Amino acid sequence: MNTRNRPLSPHLQVYRLPLAAVMSISHRATGVLLTVGTLMLAYWLGAAAYGPDAFARAQAFVGSWFGILLLLGWSACLFYHLCNGVRHLLWDAGWGFELPQTFRANYVVLACAAGLTVLCWIAGFAAWRI
Repeated sequence: MNTRNRPLSPHLQVYRLPLAAVMSISHRATGVLLTVGTLMLAYWLGAAAYGPDAFARAQAFVGSWFGILLLLGWSACLFYHLCNGVRHLLWDAGWGFELPQTFRANYVVLACAAGLTVLCWIAGFAAWRI
């Protein structure tokens, strides 16, 4: 039997994951990404302890456009994981299992994570200008 010409099942082209499933997968992925980002921050702090030359090299990397992009992604992951973790705590307390509450909580988590990320970077730039 020739398997190369067999069509895929139609549900694979039309099925869309619900937002709650995407957010659950994203919660796990951001946990992994936070670990990787924490390694970068540990490198930066270790370089500060090692000496001025090592810190200057680390600061040049962290202050580059790529380093800032990594920090932005890390902070977005941090706040998303935090907000979704609060929602998980509410679920552990027995709140939010009804479907309308779950839909609303999905959007609240996304809005709070985006808002906290923007506020963090605004505060960071404001402190940097002082």
